[in-house]
Amino acid sequence: MFKIRQSKYRHVFCDQPKNELCYTGFRVATATGDQQYIKASTKYWAVAMFGGGGPLIVGRHDRPGRFEDGTSPILKGHSGAILDTEWSPFDDSLLATASEDSLIKLWSIPEDWEPTDESGLGKKGTDFSDSMLDLDGHSKKVTLLRFHPTAANTLLSTSADYTVKVWDIEAGQAVSTFDSISDLTQDIVWDVRGDKYAASNKDKAVRIVDGRTGKESSKIETAHEGVKSTKIQWMGESGKILTTGASKQSGREMKVWDIKNLSAPLHTEAVDTASGALIPLYDQDTSVLYLCGKGDGQIRLYEFEDKGPHIFKLTDGFRSTVPGKGYCTLPKRGLDIMDCETTRILKLTNKDGIHPLRFIVPRKSDAFQDDIFPPAPAPTPAHTCAEWLKGSSKLPVTMKLDPQSMSAGGGSSAGAKKTAIKTVPMLTKELSKMKRHIQALEKKLKEGGISYDAYKFSD
Repeated sequence: MFKIRQSKYRHVFCDQPKNELCYTGFRVATATGDQQYIKASTKYWAVAMFGGGGPLIVGRHDRPGRFEDGTSPILKGHSGAILDTEWSPFDDSLLATASEDSLIKLWSIPEDWEPTDESGLGKKGTDFSDSMLDLDGHSKKVTLLRFHPTAANTLLSTSADYTVKVWDIEAGQAVSTFDSISDLTQDIVWDVRGDKYAASNKDKAVRIVDGRTGKESSKIETAHEGVKSTKIQWMGESGKILTTGASKQSGREMKVWDIKNLSAPLHTEAVDTASGALIPLYDQDTSVLYLCGKGDGQIRLYEFEDKGPHIFKLTDGFRSTVPGKGYCTLPKRGLDIMDCETTRILKLTNKDGIHPLRFIVPRKSDAFQDDIFPPAPAPTPAHTCAEWLKGSSKLPVTMKLDPQSMSAGGGSSAGAKKTAIKTVPMLTKELSKMKRHIQALEKKLKEGGISYDAYKFSD
């Protein structure tokens, strides 16, 4: 049994949100897998919808209520169902999507987007069937995506073709590929610096892979003996990882491992006997673990410490009779800091839409509580993808969360500053479009009996 101890997060609480604060009225896609089904930036959330061609709804956190056509942008660029999404940690409007059509697409959601008509195309007729960039390198459906935590425009993906790839988005190509697996990958997670990633597989193994070379460095032969999906979390820079899965008797469990010796876990703890896969959401800043489960109504809270038994139970967290289909957290800079909101989890349900669950540490003072809000990752990359590939290793750039520092430093709870990306494939696409436009103009001139040579200028 977990040891209970004193902690500044000991009395954190979460109430069921009122209906008017939830996001409802859309039908969730029926595609199943190991994904979280919902992802969020500080400004937007994204959920795959039911329908042909893989439609995806993108909603804003400041616009709760019932979804109706034209009130949120709909992305319809894939030819198959969307299986996973991922928001850039450095651009709140940059979204990556993975699909059954084997493509990864990058989208830019306009920050000034406003609904204008029933088409849902947004301001000035923005076309959300046209992505910024397509990454074509997997031969089968792409199942999971993870942006690099410190390097700009660097993306990790895995597919049913039994490969894991690292992409340089600006170059539009994969820079490393890990292919030493023979079954579906269930989870991929970068470490804090982004030097390596962990990948869990249907063969019950967890592999540690060098992100730059795609070479395996170490391996857990059997993380969990049960058949439930194995999920992973890096526990900060402690050199420990946490895995969730099932025992041989199908009971759900957690294990803590030392990355230096993966032959046996440091700690194993049974959770319960429910059937859904566990989703561990770890707050690197506060060392608090939020343990969610697919099909569960409960979220359990634990605190991690780099000494045995490593995991300490805080509270039973949040209880509800409504089962969750998927869960995700918001970046820390998107929270209501002055209300002592330390975490917000978006809980996706099959029938009741999205429930924003606000976890709050009760405090009597109205002042900024710096002891429960340490510096958090800022929307600024520590290095470029090219620098990272050459060996640069850095921790995430951090920012103070008090309102004065956030305002002075350019951070904002409303979202990170949008940055333009011009990739080689994008420039090639623009050039082709300009050539077609010029050819169309030349055709019109000829049809009007006007010589194109008359419009040429001499040097």
